[in-house]
Amino acid sequence: MMKRIVVRGKVHNVGYRPFLLGVAESMEIDRFYADNLVVDEEEGVEILIEADADKVDKFIETIKSKKPEKAEVKDVEIYDYKGYIMRIESYYRYLTSMQLSTIATYGGYMLGKQDSMLGKQDVMLEKQDKMLSKMDSMLEKQDKTIKEIRALREDLKAYMDERFRRIEGEIKLIKEKLGLP
Repeated sequence: MMKRIVVRGKVHNVGYRPFLLGVAESMEIDRFYADNLVVDEEEGVEILIEADADKVDKFIETIKSKKPEKAEVKDVEIYDYKGYIMRIESYYRYLTSMQLSTIATYGGYMLGKQDSMLGKQDVMLEKQDKMLSKMDSMLEKQDKTIKEIRALREDLKAYMDERFRRIEGEIKLIKEKLGLP
């Protein structure tokens, strides 16, 4: 028995085709093919399957009741099919090469993004270095200002101590002249 099955919904980039391959393998289906497609601007997967009627029915029953965690199946359409369907071993190699191609594409994209992020990080680090340099300069100025304030405070204290001694001495002289204790 040969069938063409179209599954619609969120079925791209969620591991749906490897899931389908696993289901077909577990049922020992000899001929199998699945590929992503877009149907009326909606994600879909086309599945071609050839096996004994009971295996095909069980496969259809399974994909109607199970799906990968992030997949969302809206509809499963089943059609009779007459045409060539590759052996499942060939499909496995095909899917593996397609997945590796996707990984390489996204890997290259991610490396480009990483390079861009590293460039931005370098700019941020340069700005941070400038800020730290300015902070160091400010702290040096603050330390200098604190030293100057301490020196002024010491000078003021010495001046005030001298002033008070003189005032106390003058008060003592005035008291003596007035005969006050």
